[in-house]
Amino acid sequence: MPELAEVEYFRRQWDAGIGARITAVDLHAQKRIFRGSDVRALKGRLTGAKLLRSTARGKQMLFEFAGTNWLGLHLGMSGTMRVEPPDFHAGKHDHLILRQSKRALVFRDPRLFGRVRFHHGELHPEWWPPDLPQIGARTFTSAFFGSFLDRHRRAPIKAVLLLQSGFPGIGNWMADEILWRARIAPARVAADLREPERALLLRETRFVAREALRIIAADFADPPRTWLIHQRWKAGGLCPRHKTVLRRATIGGRTTAWCAQCQK
Repeated sequence: MPELAEVEYFRRQWDAGIGARITAVDLHAQKRIFRGSDVRALKGRLTGAKLLRSTARGKQMLFEFAGTNWLGLHLGMSGTMRVEPPDFHAGKHDHLILRQSKRALVFRDPRLFGRVRFHHGELHPEWWPPDLPQIGARTFTSAFFGSFLDRHRRAPIKAVLLLQSGFPGIGNWMADEILWRARIAPARVAADLREPERALLLRETRFVAREALRIIAADFADPPRTWLIHQRWKAGGLCPRHKTVLRRATIGGRTTAWCAQCQK
């Protein structure tokens, strides 16, 4: 599933259309990604509207159009966004196309776990995430971090890192990367972490989020080979530090990889 940096990368693709009007909207209205949305209003109100700006919070994106129109996108597990020529012909999995005079903004989702939402109104839509601290923001303080861990003190720390209400944008691979760098076993409950471990966990959370955004969000480049991500997907993957075989288990409903030598 796309995480913080991948979401930011795809959001930026559609920024090519900022300042231009939508000349036509093509969509597969019957697909489940439009569940709960007024598809007729989406198509009618966005046609002729200018794309003004976009933003992302965690794994969700919001595109603002003239006329107080808002389009929300969640990539789900297989969603992608790209720009095509204006006469582009949609493929089977291209479920939303916003056409402009010089380009077509395309949302593709083969597995249909993504989400497209539409809202018309002066204020932000109700489904847009509240203004919780983003990991790279100054408001993501040690006090907020510690309070969130305390509220989920009985949960495995891997599961806590996956909670979007505290760690927006963090997903499976980023959580494993953070814990490996902090040398904390993913199954440990949050209450067991000592203050020095909490401080290290906060530092590595900020580091992984910052570096992932710097490296991946710009041009979808790979993180350095020394990162755990390159081994965690492999059968028989090795710890980049000790070259020991990574262990695997399901924690917080997600397949988790860790080094038993690093993360005791």
